[in-house]
Amino acid sequence: MAGRGDLLLIFALTMVSSSLHLQKASGNSEGDALYALRRSLTDPDSVLQSWDPNLVNPCTWFHITCNQDNRVTRVDLGNSNLSGHLVPELGKLEYLQYLELYKNNIQGGIPGELGNLKSLISLDLYNNNISGTIPPSLGNLKSLVFLRLNDNQLHGSIPRTLAGISTLKVIDVSNNDLCGTIPSSGPFEHIPLNNFENNPRLEGPELQGLASYDTNCS
Repeated sequence: MAGRGDLLLIFALTMVSSSLHLQKASGNSEGDALYALRRSLTDPDSVLQSWDPNLVNPCTWFHITCNQDNRVTRVDLGNSNLSGHLVPELGKLEYLQYLELYKNNIQGGIPGELGNLKSLISLDLYNNNISGTIPPSLGNLKSLVFLRLNDNQLHGSIPRTLAGISTLKVIDVSNNDLCGTIPSSGPFEHIPLNNFENNPRLEGPELQGLASYDTNCS
C-alpha cells in the first residue's frame, strides 16, 4: 500500500503532467496552423525541416519570429523554392505582422481567412502562381501597409474593401489577369498606375459612381 509520501509524489507528478499538457494544448494552436501550412507545401530544400509539431510553440522553428509572449509575429519564407498552396489555418495567427511568401511556386487561391489577421502589416505573395480572386475580406486588415500580389495569375476585380484601409502605402497587383476598374479613393489616390500594369482586362481609375462596372468582371 502506498505511503503518504508516495501519494504526494504521484499527485505532484500528475499535476505537472496536466500542466504541461494544458500548456501544449493552449500554446500550440499557432504551431498547428503553421504545421498545416507545412503539410500543404512541397519543400525540396528542407527549409521547413525544423517545424516540429511536438514542441510547445513554434518559436524555435527556423523562419519564424515571435514576440515576448511567444506569439508568432513573422513568417519569413520568401524565395524558398516552395510549392503547394496556402491554407485557411493561417487566419488563426492573430498576432502575425509579416507574412512573407514571395518568389516561390505557390498555387491555388488566397484563403479568405487571411482577413482575420488584424495585426498584419505586410502581405507579400508576389512572384508565385496564385490564382483565383483577391478576397474582399482583406479589407478587414486595418493595420496593413504593404500588399504585394504582383506576378501571379489572379483574376476578377480589385475589391473595393481595400479602399477602406487608411494605412495602406504600397499596393502592387501588376502582372495578373485582373479586370474591371482601378479604385480611386482612399489609399488608391496615391498608388502609381504602373502598380496595376500588365492586367490586359483592367481599365483605368473608375469614374465617380461607375464602380458597378466591375459587376460583370470575372
